[in-house]
Amino acid sequence: MTFSQTPSSLLTLSEADKSPLSIRAKALVFVDPHSRRLREQAEALAPGGQPLLIVGETGTGKELLARYIHRQSERGGLFVAVSCAAISPKWGEAELFGHAAGAHVGSVSSRAGWFGSANGGTLYLDEIADLPRPLQARLLTALETREVYRVGASQALPVDVRLLAASSIDLARAVVAGTFDERLYAYLRDGQLLFPALRQRIGDILPLAEYFLGVHAQRLGLNISPIGEEAQALLEAYAWPGNTRELENVIHFALLLAGHSAIGPEHLLFRGASRPVQARVAL
Repeated sequence: MTFSQTPSSLLTLSEADKSPLSIRAKALVFVDPHSRRLREQAEALAPGGQPLLIVGETGTGKELLARYIHRQSERGGLFVAVSCAAISPKWGEAELFGHAAGAHVGSVSSRAGWFGSANGGTLYLDEIADLPRPLQARLLTALETREVYRVGASQALPVDVRLLAASSIDLARAVVAGTFDERLYAYLRDGQLLFPALRQRIGDILPLAEYFLGVHAQRLGLNISPIGEEAQALLEAYAWPGNTRELENVIHFALLLAGHSAIGPEHLLFRGASRPVQARVAL
């Protein structure tokens, strides 16, 4: 895995590591004091083998941070990213833990599953609360015993997997509601990283905007339009419910609308938030 880091504290992925099935936010910067603190915490926790839980809103860049932690850990195995919402309720056990040859009709060979693929490396489970309830207990058992039983197998296989999980909801409340395993939550919560929303990292907004502007200008063969002062103020005042992902979309379309002109307020297509933004800027 190759990360690009510049003096502006930009963190991105190489094209080879970008997956349309997993990666959402494509870049992070660590300019704002809140994000610099997050980076320090991540780097301090990276070398250990303890499981980590990254909690933050959708679109903040939790997976990108998890990939960075994996790289800093220097674990030799793969970083395997799995969306728990995409795990099949019927075949989830085989998807996660693998299956032996002949375990299912038409399965002529064995498969390692996501857990086996991450052996020696890191398993990233995005939105872990979406993991089917019966699999939550099985996941904890595999992590604690460091061995897995593939579906249809009679013997356990040793595994060395570090778990990085992410959630955009409060797992403690999910435990109270009975939808998340209490023991699995206890296993994860000691290594919790709170990922601030973009509106809480105001110092990161303009550096990220400039990065996305350059990326899309290069992709489209356009000159980079400067972001005017009034537009900059609007970008910093907006609440960003979609976080980094939304910021990229806003900058992308602003570039198309501005053409050769400087990007102004009229080019920023926010999601129905023009009145609150204008009011905050006026203050």
